[in-house]
Amino acid sequence: MSEHEDETQPVRGPAPGSEPRVPQTPQPPAEPGQTLRFGAVPDGYQAPVPPRGVDAYGVDANGADPHGFDPYAAQPTTPAWRRKLSTLSGFQRGLAVGVALALVVGLGVWLAGSGGSTPAASAGPGADPSFVFPSAGQVGASPSETGKRKGKGGKTAAGGGPVPDYTPGGPQPALVAAASLPAVTSADPSVTCPAATVEVSTADQLTRALSAAQPGTVIHLADGTYTGNFTGTAAGASDQPIFLCGDSGAILDGGSRDTGGGYVLHLNNAAYWRLIGFTVQDGQKGVVLDHTDFSVVQGLTVQHLGDEAIHLREFSDDDLVLDNTVTDTGSLNPKFGEGIYIGTAQSNWCTYTDCRQDNSNNDVIRGNTVSKTTAENVDIKEGTTGGALIDNRFDGSSFSPKGASAWVNAKGNGYLIKGNTGRESSQDGFQTHQILSGWGQDNVFEGNTAVVNGPGYGFHFTPVDGNVWTCDNVVQGAGAGNGNIQCAAAP
Repeated sequence: MSEHEDETQPVRGPAPGSEPRVPQTPQPPAEPGQTLRFGAVPDGYQAPVPPRGVDAYGVDANGADPHGFDPYAAQPTTPAWRRKLSTLSGFQRGLAVGVALALVVGLGVWLAGSGGSTPAASAGPGADPSFVFPSAGQVGASPSETGKRKGKGGKTAAGGGPVPDYTPGGPQPALVAAASLPAVTSADPSVTCPAATVEVSTADQLTRALSAAQPGTVIHLADGTYTGNFTGTAAGASDQPIFLCGDSGAILDGGSRDTGGGYVLHLNNAAYWRLIGFTVQDGQKGVVLDHTDFSVVQGLTVQHLGDEAIHLREFSDDDLVLDNTVTDTGSLNPKFGEGIYIGTAQSNWCTYTDCRQDNSNNDVIRGNTVSKTTAENVDIKEGTTGGALIDNRFDGSSFSPKGASAWVNAKGNGYLIKGNTGRESSQDGFQTHQILSGWGQDNVFEGNTAVVNGPGYGFHFTPVDGNVWTCDNVVQGAGAGNGNIQCAAAP
């Protein structure tokens, strides 16, 4: 007998000839709007009177059933489970059968959705091996939710309002940054450099120009090589950004891919910058934005780095990384060779963010081509929220075994990952992970093309935690199947 069996079954009466039993009061019917508890009887309720000579269990005064069945007599030929079943009311038997059927159906649904040995059966359409990279899509026009602003006095402490919900096929609140930037429209998020206010052609001239920059400054780089580490710390204004512009022949060179190469270009505690068109190469890290908001990194070639290429870090919000070419990273440490990196790993928060989670939120990564990276093409860290990866092109053929197992690893919350195309991976196409409780959830993967050509999944969520991939995603060459969960209806 289980611990609570006496609470769920009618109390057995005495054997015939002993003291008569006290009938149990039946549960009254519920009145409209009334909530009943088991065993509770409202005041004034009168239990129905059983037929004369029959107790509340349908047993007469001698302990016999009026229909000829003695419930207390031994039943040696009847199995115990059938004797128990016979004591249940019709409603109780129906409820038991219903629960059993629900368990069987639920188990079948779980097995179908878990992937099992045939995950491809529940996935989306197959891919066309002759596909081409997609063209750029539209950028939404929702207002910023971050609440962070800058002025000449520098930026405020990290903050941020609630993250708006995202519904597949509905508005795209994750694209707040691109739409709110000056010179950016919903149809064309690119930025055009205005006429130069400062012309530079040497590393010393560039260093002085960056130091003297103020709202409205436009620095133009002549073609040539600028060797060193360069830093901008000024805050532009929403109507007067600071521009640093050049062609691909204007090369900022860190001089070394080891730790001596440092950050080739560093925006630190800055705002409203526009980095347009030039080349950044041969440093430990390429372009790093720390505590920098409302800025654009556009059309750069970022290559030949010891670690990562472009990093948005230390509460850098509402930034747009657009149409850059990123290649050849991780020669110093393959584990740190990400192409584009958002936020900071929890293990480094005490190093970079005073032990606070790095809320680098609402950043948009769009239209970039990322290849030959030893770690993820895009790494999204825990603590970051509400960004978007749109229409990027990924190649994972150079992943290090210790560096990456997917083009995108989303450990933040509430990202829209849409219209991206990936080729070749050592394991999966797109992944989510939970490094810290409460993170790595509620991300939406929509309309992507994943040519994995690897042993894993096209979409692999561990754990699921509200992450969704819609059935308009296209997967090819994923050895384990299209996804480890069933796809959702496409918008």
